[in-house]
Amino acid sequence: MIIDAILKINPNAKVTVNAEDYNQITWHDGTTPISKADIEAQFTAVKFDRSMKNLRLKRNALLAETDFYALSDVTMSPEMETYRQELRDITNGLTTVEEVNAVVFPTKP
Repeated sequence: MIIDAILKINPNAKVTVNAEDYNQITWHDGTTPISKADIEAQFTAVKFDRSMKNLRLKRNALLAETDFYALSDVTMSPEMETYRQELRDITNGLTTVEEVNAVVFPTKP
């Protein structure tokens, strides 16, 4: 998580961290060190990003299972259209890890 937090602050940072230990951060290629407090301040955002990534992976897998309904030679039912739209919209408005964890996926028709 430390590296992810550092990269949120400086996406070009060259850094290694041993065992997620602040005392074992090595800054490479002239990267300006970032304070422990600044790194820790990014943890909430990193946790949210990870939660959203996992949510999107599950959502994308569910969409992929129904992609064949979207082929031009298949007639998609209104229920399937609604289901797929609900999957696409599932990440809208989420701002916290708790909201992401509380997401209920729609039922496939």
